Amino acid sequence: MSGRTTIHDVAKAAGVSVSTVSKAVNGRYGIADATVQRVLDTVRELGYESSLVASSMRARRTGVIGVLLADFEPFSAEILKGVGTAVHDTAFDLLAYSGSHHGAGDGWERRSLSRLSGTLIDAAIMVTPTVVSASTEIPVVAIDPHTGRADLPTVESDSFGGALTATRHLIELGHRRIGFLAGRPDLRSAGLRDAGYRRALSDAGIPIDPALVGVGRYELQTTRESARLLLAGDSRPTAVFAANDLSAIAVIEVAREMGLRVPEDLSVIGFDDVPEASRRALPLTTIQQPMRRLGQVAADMVFTLLEGREIEQMHVTLPTRLVVRATTARYAE
Repeated sequence: MSGRTTIHDVAKAAGVSVSTVSKAVNGRYGIADATVQRVLDTVRELGYESSLVASSMRARRTGVIGVLLADFEPFSAEILKGVGTAVHDTAFDLLAYSGSHHGAGDGWERRSLSRLSGTLIDAAIMVTPTVVSASTEIPVVAIDPHTGRADLPTVESDSFGGALTATRHLIELGHRRIGFLAGRPDLRSAGLRDAGYRRALSDAGIPIDPALVGVGRYELQTTRESARLLLAGDSRPTAVFAANDLSAIAVIEVAREMGLRVPEDLSVIGFDDVPEASRRALPLTTIQQPMRRLGQVAADMVFTLLEGREIEQMHVTLPTRLVVRATTARYAE
């Protein structure tokens, strides 16, 4: 091939992804020795070595780990605290970065990684990324990615199991008309929470009523509107499982505006266990996901990759647990 050989040409010829080529030629990721050798052989065969000169200029470490966030909200804040704990006793600094989403749509992470990688940061942790195929020469770990597992390390909580537990808790309290306020349809974790809700009802022999399912998208105004629709009329649910804590809190506020008492008239359970959940006058029953632990595990993965070692488990799922507080109660006719 000509001197215009690109990394995409190498990936195609070697039968691997672009990110795997990047990992192999930079020696920063832990991938199988046979794969590394195949990629390097292909690099030599295609005459791609000269194009690696620019990459070699990135070898100098910056001493900074970047955390790329879609937004600074309670979930991301807890993730940051976990990463900060892991980084605290190391020689690395931590950079929290939320880039502009203007005109970016899905894939905003690619632009952020392009701006930061190799010059400002040595590695990146992406929180709820819309894509998990961003090609970069630095180690990247994804937390709760939109589309789920890919060819880079991921860390997430057991959303399906947590939703199953949440709904079963309401069923065990005697509720049969159980509403669900879903999160963002594009998030894999939100879809798993929907699936867990439906499985729990199915296992209990309770028909799924579409009228009891609303979509809040994790947006306050949309959540409030959906909650008002769910709670209107004589056939309203006696309990609601909301896909995150902020949505659950919004449901409680709307219920009170409509003259309903929580938990006497309506039981409500959330998901996350953000700090506000336990600090309210009526503490929220919720499913606790280990948000800080997610950040710590992701940081540990990054350190492993920076040391040139292989990660033992590429895709980690952490357990969730039920935290019963004051917003759920036994159903009383």
